[in-house]
Amino acid sequence: MEEDAAAMGMEAATGPDAAAIADELQFLVGALVRQQRAVSPAREVTLSQVSILKRLDREGPHTVADLSRLDKITHQSVTVSAAGLVDRGLLQRIPDPHDRRRKLLHITHEGKRLLTERRDAGHENLTDAIAGRLSGAERTELRSALTLLRRLLD
Repeated sequence: MEEDAAAMGMEAATGPDAAAIADELQFLVGALVRQQRAVSPAREVTLSQVSILKRLDREGPHTVADLSRLDKITHQSVTVSAAGLVDRGLLQRIPDPHDRRRKLLHITHEGKRLLTERRDAGHENLTDAIAGRLSGAERTELRSALTLLRRLLD
């Protein structure tokens, strides 16, 4: 009993346990990501393929070897995923202007459109949830929490 009181006093002095907060944060972020994926338009694109599309959209053309190294996945996995995206017209292979033997993967207009659809669906779903489930005071509190989350990325 005395040990429990001492432990609670210690937590009050140091704040909540960082490991417990980390566990809860990981769980909640994972659940939020899964929820966002669930509302994305069903276009039969794998998570690996979406990852490739997002990187190419943000960073511009890359080779399969570049993507493999950057995402720390096998060359073969990227090759298979990219081939499926090329077949669907979401990516195209273009010659590398610096080395004609190499091919760069370039996101197409259709690939960008797919990413926009996914982003918009997730954003709309999250906006509706925030507006419909949280009070004004809770939204203010959430905004403050976002500032703290950003600090974790620094």
